[in-house]
Amino acid sequence: MTPPLRFGIVHDFRCPPGSDIPMPQVYAETFEQIELADEWGLDLCWFTEHHFVEDGYLPNFVPVAGAAAARTKRIRFSTDICLLPFVHPIRLAEDLAVLDNISNGRMELGAGLGYASHEFAGFGIPRSRRVSLSDETLTILRQAWSGEPVNFEGKRYQFNNVRVTPDPVQPGGPPLWVAAMSEPGAMRAAHHNTNLLPQGASNVVLEPWQAELRATGRNPADYRVGIIRGVFVTDDVEREWEAVVKPAERYRRQVYAGFMDESTDEIAMSGATPLNPLVWTVGSVDHCVNELTSFMIEQHVTDLVTWGGPPGLAPSAMNASLERFAKEVVPQVRINVDAARSAV
Repeated sequence: MTPPLRFGIVHDFRCPPGSDIPMPQVYAETFEQIELADEWGLDLCWFTEHHFVEDGYLPNFVPVAGAAAARTKRIRFSTDICLLPFVHPIRLAEDLAVLDNISNGRMELGAGLGYASHEFAGFGIPRSRRVSLSDETLTILRQAWSGEPVNFEGKRYQFNNVRVTPDPVQPGGPPLWVAAMSEPGAMRAAHHNTNLLPQGASNVVLEPWQAELRATGRNPADYRVGIIRGVFVTDDVEREWEAVVKPAERYRRQVYAGFMDESTDEIAMSGATPLNPLVWTVGSVDHCVNELTSFMIEQHVTDLVTWGGPPGLAPSAMNASLERFAKEVVPQVRINVDAARSAV
């Protein structure tokens, strides 16, 4: 049975050089927006991660998730993505367990390998180890949240009788997601039995993942598929989008392009795909409803989040659009997608 649809916002806490918005204001207004999203009935708030970027790109989701969880009641928190090669698995298991208690069971974790070469260099970690580090961390997280001591002997990590506390609120720990740009990434998500964050075309990520689940006796409809898709609801595209938000998004695109350009990974270099997180849906309520309905049905998306704060703008500049997204767009998309899936 397909899980219920969920919608929300995603933040990366960026303050480009020369911006009129100081970083403390970015943080303050982001937390205020997350509280509003909770009140508006949105389901999700995701945080991203990158390192050593001049605009202060969020390097650690743990403190902001704790602060946001303490200020909200129902919205769930996750990452797209947490870069596993740069974290110690036992420490990450402890952090998530604490966050799950702060939020009373509202934490999830989206995980990925990372690809930007400057980040691996900054941490002194060979990029060639990213797969083994990530795979072992995913295995260790599950053990750490089982209620039993971790006993693990791997290529990168070894643990003997390590009991992680406190126990998470959610049995088995926060739900896990794996991000995938390619078929090997899709197989990783299937192997670790996680939800999927597809970041490549359907035929190289979503479809192989679904096929592997079916081949091993699992139903893809029991899992979640999540994506970042910018949504800007406006009745005056030229005035509000072209003049205000589009320049900020141009900057975001330039930074991501730099990450891709410095990478030697052929998958990372492939860049733009149908599920590129820099794609936006912009326009009236009806336009947004129609486009998002089609997109979610075609891509089998269950979880969709939109950018809450384009870099260089005060996050509050997005609040009017986000309120319309939550109150006018989401309810109709939910009805349309649910009806389409029920008819299959």
